[in-house]
Amino acid sequence: MEKRFILRGVLAGAVAGLLAFVFARIFAEPQIAKAIDYESGRDAAQEALDKAAGMAPGAAEPELFSRTIQADVGIGVGMVFFGIAMGALFAVAYAICVGRVGKLRPRNLALLVALGGFLGMYLVPFLKYPANPPAIGHEDTIRDRSNLYLLMVLCSVVFLVGAVWLGKRLQARFGNWNAVLLAGAAYAVVIGIVMAVLPQFGELSANVKEYGHHATETPLPLTDAKGTIVFPGFPADVLFSFRFYSLAAQALLWGALGLVFAPMAERLLDPAARTSARPAPNQPEPVGAA
Repeated sequence: MEKRFILRGVLAGAVAGLLAFVFARIFAEPQIAKAIDYESGRDAAQEALDKAAGMAPGAAEPELFSRTIQADVGIGVGMVFFGIAMGALFAVAYAICVGRVGKLRPRNLALLVALGGFLGMYLVPFLKYPANPPAIGHEDTIRDRSNLYLLMVLCSVVFLVGAVWLGKRLQARFGNWNAVLLAGAAYAVVIGIVMAVLPQFGELSANVKEYGHHATETPLPLTDAKGTIVFPGFPADVLFSFRFYSLAAQALLWGALGLVFAPMAERLLDPAARTSARPAPNQPEPVGAA
């Protein structure tokens, strides 16, 4: 049974990843292009400042893949494989929940698991460490940022599972509705503490040493030795649009994953429901049927 769940989860994840890619290609990719243009312009301005100060310009790194390849093939393959991976994890979580979370229909359970995956795997970590386009983030902090984000995802998923377990334990005493509210409040408090304890990216030691204390790594205006602004900071509208469309793409991926997986799970768990809608071999067709 578990293998059949995983197979269906992989299929649903591939479809969801493809839909998310199409959405991201249309809406998020233009914001990525704007961010790359900003980064190129800022690098040129920094190079001019260094040249004026008598510093030798650094060697430009060769571009391994063109923007067309990155925007179409790279992002497309990445989104589909990400959807497949999330689909397999989704199927495992679904198999664990079957029969353990009350008398839910297979379709409803699929949608709830998809909602939990979106909340735990993306939305809650996004609130602490939102997605950033190119040109935001420094090379010296890549490892620290990756570790902090993965830690945030791990805490979110573990505490979400704990909230489900707590809700089940409180159900007999407080009823379904109150148990859900209490478990949700406990999750919000614990994850809020984690968010408060974990540092902002701008407060990482490498950033503080070079740029001072800031909340994020979003590039500030570039200034010359006299303090005159020679290049503006990163556009706020591009940053907002990129984060909004990134969030929407993930919501589309998890929503499509739940909707595609739901009917397949229902046919697998309740084959009688699949055959009940079909007329028996000798059963007369309804009046007026073509």
